[in-house]
Amino acid sequence: MRELETRLDGLVLLEAEKHGDHRGFFMETYRRALYASFGIHDSFVQDNHSRSSRGVLRGMHFQIEPGQAKLVRCARGAILDVVVDIRRGSPTFGEWEAFELSDENARQLYVPIGFAHGFCVTSEVADVVYKVSSYYDPVFESGIAYDDPDVGIEWPDLELQVSERDASAPRLAQVADQLPFRFRRR
Repeated sequence: MRELETRLDGLVLLEAEKHGDHRGFFMETYRRALYASFGIHDSFVQDNHSRSSRGVLRGMHFQIEPGQAKLVRCARGAILDVVVDIRRGSPTFGEWEAFELSDENARQLYVPIGFAHGFCVTSEVADVVYKVSSYYDPVFESGIAYDDPDVGIEWPDLELQVSERDASAPRLAQVADQLPFRFRRR
């Protein structure tokens, strides 16, 4: 397992080592002690799995109470995984960063509390699996517009398929003063 560079403080991008031969491959996808050495100390309490087709865009989501860190990987296919810094007081507040996660590159992205998260499927089909640090609760579910022009995320040039909820999410500026997340240097 090796750590790759990210621009936004707090994110951790990891690349697993695949061991393969003519039969297939084996890859370790999580080991608590190893991940702690990369600064990931969350206790993950729930695993989620989504399957989506090409052009499906899910995001930009976050949970407000108690917040929710995620460890995301694409087990099948490929996605453009995107995060937006929504930590008040952060020098990169409102900035975004994107990463290709795929079954080929074996990368995982750790998204700490204080980031909105979303992805777009760039392969025909993608299975996205992720661990989260708090249980899903629809009462605390929130999000920002995936197409907020002030944030300016550059999504793939595909026919995007977006849920009604995501299409009607507020712009970051509309919710910025109510966000509970504060920036703290690692």
